[in-house]
Amino acid sequence: MTESENITTAVSHMALPKASLWQELKNAIRGSEADYTQITIKKAVFLLAVPMILELVMESTFAVVDIYFVGKLGASAVATVGLTETYLFLLYSLAMGLATAVTATIARRIGEKNKKDAGTAAVQSILLALIASLPFAIAGIFFAKELLALMGADEWVIEHGYRFTQWMLGGNVVIMLLFVINAIFRGAGDAAIAMRVLWIANGINIVLDPILIFGWGPVPALGIQGAGIATTTGRAVGVLIQLWFLFKGGKHIRVTFLQVYWNAKIMFNIFRTSLGGVGQMIVAMTSWIFLMRILAEIGSEAVAGATIAIRIMMFTLMPAWGLSNAAATLVGQNLGAGHPERAESAVWKTGFYNMIFLIAVSVVYFFNNEWLMTLFTDDPRVISIGAEWLRILSFSYFVYGWWMVSTQAFNGAGDTKTPTMINLVFFWFIQIPLSYFLAIRLGWEESGVFWGVFISETSVGLFTLWLFTRGKWKTAKV
Repeated sequence: MTESENITTAVSHMALPKASLWQELKNAIRGSEADYTQITIKKAVFLLAVPMILELVMESTFAVVDIYFVGKLGASAVATVGLTETYLFLLYSLAMGLATAVTATIARRIGEKNKKDAGTAAVQSILLALIASLPFAIAGIFFAKELLALMGADEWVIEHGYRFTQWMLGGNVVIMLLFVINAIFRGAGDAAIAMRVLWIANGINIVLDPILIFGWGPVPALGIQGAGIATTTGRAVGVLIQLWFLFKGGKHIRVTFLQVYWNAKIMFNIFRTSLGGVGQMIVAMTSWIFLMRILAEIGSEAVAGATIAIRIMMFTLMPAWGLSNAAATLVGQNLGAGHPERAESAVWKTGFYNMIFLIAVSVVYFFNNEWLMTLFTDDPRVISIGAEWLRILSFSYFVYGWWMVSTQAFNGAGDTKTPTMINLVFFWFIQIPLSYFLAIRLGWEESGVFWGVFISETSVGLFTLWLFTRGKWKTAKV
């Protein structure tokens, strides 16, 4: 059988029967009341993955559009975004780690048919998110310039870009809440609500970006600061919509005002489960901070090229994460319902779909890397650097698909400790030293960083998938 026939067979296997496809697509987008522990796995993956993919496509679209407008301000403006995001990555690590625990906890309670405790856990998760956001807000408001200088920012970034950092870190509570509340909806199976929230929030961002950055009518041109205001405003509106849906009630979860109180026991259980998730994200994100610091030594063009390449990668990886998030929900709910073999089957099916998608993406990266970069900048050096990274990563994207799904399988089961230990070894003990050695010691500059990332992340993907096959995650308790 030829390669094209293999792919055709795979896609047809993934597809639903033609007669029901349109109806199931509508159900997926508007939200389904289906019991994901009882319907066929293929249908469950479809109903969950469609809204999760559409949700994250909009998130990645915003990231690309945002850097497109900022790119018009020059390499230093792009570097401001990149350096600020090194700190936001720490915030994201907390938000995503907490969200991992929230998804696992809510999914397990829904699988057990215990919606009351699911609602109580949702409230405690929101309170934890509020507490976690405070240190970042204080640091961003009062120490923005110092934080940028610490990352090796040039004079323009420190003097003109710090207000962007103030807005992004100072208003980080909306980022934290977006992550956590959408994790509640995903764990419950209300992925369509999470999708609508991000579409509205990021739609507002996209509209406000050019108006506030470049000015329009009576609105003055705020430059890089305008990008920060637009992002914070859009996400704040998104949080208000989330809360409205959460208390109004979705298809699978609803919070009542009687549940809004401090429950130390439930909060501690969520916090304990989140430690592994936070740990794995902190390890991965801090590794990225060190990589950006290495790139900053090479120059602002290296930082700008890497920043744009990352945004392009996010555009394609977000749909893949959408599929992976569907696996996490299915694992959690099926373990809660006492169906571990069904949970494992869901992971293998989702991983195969993810691999096919990312192989297609890697082909685009390999042949069109420079063209993709020219969409966001006309600086030849920045284009060359970003294109090189996209080309190198195209060699390993098929592994990324399995890595994402197998990691989310551990997380969905509540076994967040295992991915943490894996990340610690491969990112801190391999990726950072290897990238530094290749880039600085051997003089490969940004190429050394890119090859260091390729080697370490391909290795971690293969190892995580092998560990998943051992099956110990099936015994995790949440």
